[in-house]
Amino acid sequence: MFMFLVRKAFEELYPNKETSHRFNLRYSRAFKGYNANVKYDKQNMEFRLSYEWKSVSDEIKIGLIQSLFNKVFKTNISTLNIDLYNTFLKKIPLLTPKIESDPVLEDSFYRVNEKYFYGMILKPNLVWGGDNFRTLGTYDYTTDTIRVSKILDNEPELLDYIMYHEMLHKKLKYRESKKRNIHHTKEFRKKEKEFDIPDIEKRLNRFLRKQRFKNHFSF
Repeated sequence: MFMFLVRKAFEELYPNKETSHRFNLRYSRAFKGYNANVKYDKQNMEFRLSYEWKSVSDEIKIGLIQSLFNKVFKTNISTLNIDLYNTFLKKIPLLTPKIESDPVLEDSFYRVNEKYFYGMILKPNLVWGGDNFRTLGTYDYTTDTIRVSKILDNEPELLDYIMYHEMLHKKLKYRESKKRNIHHTKEFRKKEKEFDIPDIEKRLNRFLRKQRFKNHFSF
């Protein structure tokens, strides 16, 4: 049954294409939320979906598999199933339970929500990441989770800026294109500039330079 879904997804996406790959699909508890990936070599191609996908309709799962096929074969084909999958993906935050939070991040979220979004953004999961200098914040659609680098723990203005950035991702989602999904759209860039501390990027860069310098000379 599982391999039938993969075969159907392939044949509908590439009606005139042949492949020697052996397909497999399995559900894995290694993924959180609605994550999935594909592992492949010259002979085999295995699609791994989180257990959350078990209860999702086959038509949407076919769209997920087809989007992964597009990545594997570097194609940009659109299908109704892929459209269904993208629509479902954008609605996932409404379905995901909110079980993780942190009081410092909550305070930042509520400050930003009231100031910039009229309190209209539903609270996602809010968690700290590691002491990451490269990735200061992320928003994961599949788990409705904002994750922020721990280095901003005692920097409320910088924290609010990163929180604002990730909340924009939650609000605006992404724009679909044939080549890739675009997250930093023109609308996103315009909204990002509405943060009310004009030199916040300069402050953030100064802070990061100081932190890197401290780490470099710490023992």
